Formats: sequence, structure tokens, C-alpha cells
Amino acid sequence: FGSANTQPYTNYNPVHDILPLYIVASVAEMATVINGERVSGAEIRSQNVMAAISVANVVKTSLGPVGLDKMMVDDVGDVTITNDGATILKLLEVEHPAAKVLVELADLQDQEIGDGTTSVVIIAAELLRLADQLVSEKIHPTSIISGYRHACKEAVKFIQDNMTISTDNLGKDAVINVAKTSMSSKIIGPEMEFFASMVVDAMLAVKRTNSRGDTKYPVKAVNVLKAHGGRAKESRFIDGYALNNTVASQLMPKKIVGAKIACLDFNLMKTKMKLGVQVLVDDPEKLEAIRKRESDITSERIKKILDAGANVVLTTQGIDDMCLKYFVECGAMAVRRVSKQDMKAIARATGATQCMTLANMEGEETFDASFLGYAEEVCEERICDDEMLVISKPKAKSSSSIILRGANDFMLDEMERSVHDSLCVVKRVLESKTVVPGGGAVEAALSIYLEDFATHIDTREQLAIAEFAHALQVIPKTLAVNAALDATDLVAKLRAIHNTAIKDESKAELRWVGLDLQKGTVRDNKKAGVLEPGQSKIKSIKFATEAAITILRIDDMIKMQQMQKEENQYAKAMRDGTLG
Repeated sequence: FGSANTQPYTNYNPVHDILPLYIVASVAEMATVINGERVSGAEIRSQNVMAAISVANVVKTSLGPVGLDKMMVDDVGDVTITNDGATILKLLEVEHPAAKVLVELADLQDQEIGDGTTSVVIIAAELLRLADQLVSEKIHPTSIISGYRHACKEAVKFIQDNMTISTDNLGKDAVINVAKTSMSSKIIGPEMEFFASMVVDAMLAVKRTNSRGDTKYPVKAVNVLKAHGGRAKESRFIDGYALNNTVASQLMPKKIVGAKIACLDFNLMKTKMKLGVQVLVDDPEKLEAIRKRESDITSERIKKILDAGANVVLTTQGIDDMCLKYFVECGAMAVRRVSKQDMKAIARATGATQCMTLANMEGEETFDASFLGYAEEVCEERICDDEMLVISKPKAKSSSSIILRGANDFMLDEMERSVHDSLCVVKRVLESKTVVPGGGAVEAALSIYLEDFATHIDTREQLAIAEFAHALQVIPKTLAVNAALDATDLVAKLRAIHNTAIKDESKAELRWVGLDLQKGTVRDNKKAGVLEPGQSKIKSIKFATEAAITILRIDDMIKMQQMQKEENQYAKAMRDGTLG
């Protein structure tokens, strides 16, 4: 052992001098144990924030009534044209793990509310951007997270206490206005008056009240069909259930009034021997008797169904030509290859029981009249080049269908997404019975309120709450920018009005003021009918805050390397050319 000045090292202690060398060796071993790449500290936080901002920038220009559409082309070449935030992000196939959090966030908002998917991603990305600035100013992420949670709680409380309007005071017009606001940024925006009333009628038709007295409006109970050709205004609402199927034979009646519907989930075809069954016949006459019995089994089944009073028979499987003869003779309508989803919906709406088999507990084949469902009318209608079966006014539960008309597949797909979003929004309003003004009014009011609230906090959280307030301004700013307006000027006007509304109680009516993007000014959006579900705003702020906090908490990322598969001996020999 020698020192730097080459003097002999006389105070050698084996324990104290060898132990540090051992620890250094252990750390080196640890570095080699992790079979992957490790990024930590400020570097990973900056990467995550950049990824989130990149995702938000993709959807930013599609926000608002004058937002632009995106054309997505997948690896197969299929084209999707949309401005729905959740659909855009779903088709992006994002690789970065932090950016995936925002994609899942948009999907969650789509499932919970149905609308506001773009705004929730933009708010989350802005919260992250401002949090990153605070971290660079030596504010600990824990303080920022605590401040964001506090701000979110106060924001939700402020919306519930000051910004919500009960739909009981506004009537059915409020629900139609909410649907129109949802459609304003979509492809059906120019025809929103026509579609909004259609969507509201469709949702009111599927009203359900459960055993506890809660009223529900299931979106899945509204069947949306698409038909090529015709203008968008030729779309129609049907008080009943429509399905893309036709009668099995042209000789059958096309319309039956007072329909008694049987819903079957088995084949109505000539019975065949099961696979592996062998019958040895020594008399040709007996062979003919077996064939006759095979056809008689199915005819007896059909007779039992028709004798129970059924005049409309739907089956998820096939009906062969021999069996169709019996339905034609009895003047009944038979429909084959109905999808399982349609069959469930029809059985629920008409009160029918889906029959998997005719066998009862004793093993005998019977069909009871109680299995039948009832509807006022079942008829086949021709729409464009296709026939469609319409079950009107089912008896058990009301059902509704919307048939969309459009020029091509891209247009029809986007119309379907737009109608689905509007149905979800209307459902939320009818169930929660609260709306808030749109056009950036809520965000501007929250921004002013939280800035003032932050000044009453005497801890480091004050900075995070102030940044949270600043982040919410991104929505009115983006709306104005997308409408080719002066965002700085408009947002300043809006903030001044909301500041007056909060400080001066005599001018509280000013809290409904939001942006008018058509005229490039501000207006009372409650009077203008620009309304959104209260739940949409509350959930989007909650979800955006949680997503931002989830990403902000990350200070280390370890990316494991993929294990390389060993090449098998045969492939190796083929590659080397040594295969004999």
C-alpha cells in the first residue's frame, strides 16, 4: 500500500481500509445486475412532460366549434377522419409510457361522460408543463402535488356552489341546447337543430326506473344504424327497434300488425345425425323412413312454435328452404341470422324469452305462449339499396333507433361517433339534472377564484394553486386561437368580467359570460343556450389533476432490455449453410 506522495502506508487497518473497496465493488455489481436502461431525476420528469405536451398538441387544434379534423391512416391503410379526442388518441398507437397515461385519460373521460375528451388532455398537459417549471425553480414535487389536490377540491366545490344551473328551471330546451353544444364541433354541426331534438327524443324513449326508484337512461338501448346515400337530414328516428336483417323468403308477408315474436337461438334446419353416429340399415324402405323422420322433427318444432301463436320468428342461426315452406303456408314472418346483440335487445324490449332449446325439464320438446314477446307492428322497410326490419312500439320496454344517412363510410362513421357523444351527454344531464355554461366561462371563473384563493394560503402550496389557476386558462385561449381570434385580448376581457362577477354580488349574473367564437366577442352563454353537463366539467378537472399527479410523482424509470431468444440449431445451420 502506498500513498500519493509515495510514503509507506504504516497505519494500515484491514477492517477500515478493505471495507470501502468492498462497497464500491458492490455498487458496480448492482449496476450490472439491472438488465436495462435507467433514467432518473429531472431528466425523466422533463421527458414525461414533453411526451404529454406532444400528445396534447396533436388534439389541441380540434377543440371547440371551429376546431379542425384529423385524418388518421393505420398500418393497413384504413382511413379515419375525426375530431373526437378519444378516437384520435386511440388510433395514435403511442409508445411512451407517460403519454399512454393521457391516452387512457381520454378513454376514461369518453366512458364516463362521452364528451370533453380533448379538453381533459389539454388541461392535464398544461398542469404538467407548469409543474415542471415549478420543479425547475426548486419547488419539491410533493408540495406541487399537495397544492394541485387542494386546488382541485376547491375548484369542484366552486363549480357545484356557483356555476351549476338546474335543468328543472330551464326545461327540455336546456337538454336540447346541451346536445347542440356537443354537436357544434362535429360533422353534424350545421344540422344540429335537427339532430339535437332527435337525440333527446331517443334518450327520453329509453327511460328506465329501477326497483330503488332511480331513473336511468341506458345509451346502449338506442340502436344506431348507418345507411349509404341521401343527405344527413334524411336521417330518422324510429320509436322501436330497427335491425339490418330481412325476411327469409319473398313469399312471406312484409308487414304484421299485432306481432307475437319468438326469439330462438338454435337452427331451424333439417335434423341430421350427430357426428360419429352410424346406422346400419338392411332394408331400403327403412332408410326412407329415417330421412322422413329427420325432416319431421324440424317440422314438429316449427308447428309447436306457430301453434303457441307466434307470427314473427327470429333466430340467430339458419332456416333452410324446406322449413321456410311451413312459415309461408301459415303466413308468418321468419328472419334468420339475427346478431346475438340485436336478439338480446329485442327480447328485452318486447318481453320475449330467448330459447336455446325447446326441451323442458322432462326432456320433452314444448314451446309455451309465455315465451313470446309483443309489438304493435313488425315491417320490412327499404332504405336506399338495403331492406331493414323495424319492430315498432314494443310492449315490455320502450326502445328507440336512429338511422343515419350519409354520402360515404367516413362521413357515416364520424356521424355515428358524434351522435354517440351527444347521447352520452344528454344521458348525463337527464340523470344529474345540472348544467354549466360553456365557451370557457367555467374555466375563466375558476381561474379568478383560485388565484384569489391562493393568496390566502401561507405555505408553498400557494405557488401550485396559482399555477393550477393559470393552467385552466388554456381552454378559453385554445378556443380563441382555433377560431382565428386574438386569444390574449378575449381572455383578458373574459377574466375582467368574471372578476367583477365574483367581487360584486350585485353583478353575479355576469358569471354565465363565455366566448362567442362566431362574432369574436363575449356573451351570456346561459341565454345563448351554450350549455354543458355539470358532471363533464367536474370529472374532467378531477381526471386531469389525477393524471398530472400520476406523471409528476415519477422520478425514476427503469426500462428493461428485451431478452434475446437463442437461435435454434436448425435455423443456425441453415444460415451458416452447414445443413447436410
